Amino acid sequence: MAAPPPPAYALIATDLDGTLLRGDDTVSERSRAALARAAAAGARHLVVTGRPAPRVRPLLAALGGPGLAVCGQGAQLYDAVADRLLWSVTLDRETAETALGKIEAEVGEVYAAVDQDGVDGLTLIEPGYRMPHPTLPAHRVERRDELWRAPISKVLLRHPALSDDELAAAARGVVDSLATVTMSGPGTVELQPCGITKATGLALAAEHLGLGRERALAFGDMPNDIPMFRWAARGVAMANAHPELLAVADEVTTSNEDDGIAVVLDRLFA
Repeated sequence: MAAPPPPAYALIATDLDGTLLRGDDTVSERSRAALARAAAAGARHLVVTGRPAPRVRPLLAALGGPGLAVCGQGAQLYDAVADRLLWSVTLDRETAETALGKIEAEVGEVYAAVDQDGVDGLTLIEPGYRMPHPTLPAHRVERRDELWRAPISKVLLRHPALSDDELAAAARGVVDSLATVTMSGPGTVELQPCGITKATGLALAAEHLGLGRERALAFGDMPNDIPMFRWAARGVAMANAHPELLAVADEVTTSNEDDGIAVVLDRLFA
């Protein structure tokens, strides 16, 4: 008997928040089943998320399959089986502090948080900062200088009046030479190491797995997914996606609440 043909897509890269996860941070049974069928056909699932490794570990365990994840907007390549970082890059803390000063000189006071590097790194938040995901643990500090007490993978920003789009645009205008500015969800504007994106992390993960971009399928919902869409052979935006991502997507599926990933995978891996 002849061997079955290889799947059309050998690598399935999925964002988490607003994409694979529902609003309550769960993965639907339909999405689990669709990913399992794709895996049975020979495709590899990779989580590619802005969340740092410690906030991804329990989700990977619940999914029961992906042992490798791109975390921290591409700053970390995490091996969940060994519970270790295969690769990571940190944001220089002096550079981060300088970038914050430039942003505040442009738009006034902002509230900041940081994700520490490492598999046990903490999320630290200064007074005034509100976590966009109340289910994610965070540790409040009394002063901003306490944010810099250990190596960090990124800085998270909020502004009391500006929209996410306005804050991201203003930040890009003054710190592009210091850090990469991304917007990964409601209330989530971030600074990460210069040149680091989801695409750089995904390319590294694909190389580690011996896979190429020509058979990569990516799913996302926010502007931080744009580099990943440009790297992959095909990018699928959720119906709830930000207009900037919808503008570059090859396809638009249903929302994360309506199992948009499963809708596409059911068609491709029936």
